[in-house]
Amino acid sequence: MTGLPAPALALLTVALGAASAWDRALLRGARSPRAVEFRAGAGAVVVLASGEAVAVRAVRGIGVTRHWVALAPVSFPGRSMLVTAGMTGPAGARLLRLWALWGRTPGAAAELPA
Repeated sequence: MTGLPAPALALLTVALGAASAWDRALLRGARSPRAVEFRAGAGAVVVLASGEAVAVRAVRGIGVTRHWVALAPVSFPGRSMLVTAGMTGPAGARLLRLWALWGRTPGAAAELPA
């Protein structure tokens, strides 16, 4: 491209990249995930920075391994969350994997520290 459209397109591309990094990579947006909670009867929910809780389900297949658990929102498609083993302690990672594989947590889950 030449002329005025080339710099305008370059500027728009940089602005879109910065906005995407701010929202997703830097976790500064209001819809950025802050915590995963297990609730009785509701399964697992992801608590967002805005305080909203979004019900999630585990992604089957390669979405659950000993290194990570992929979570997808129940209500709207398109966004997902990858929780790696290093993001939680060993007990939290084990609890999340058990829920992702079997759909429930052990009875001692309520006694684990947050």
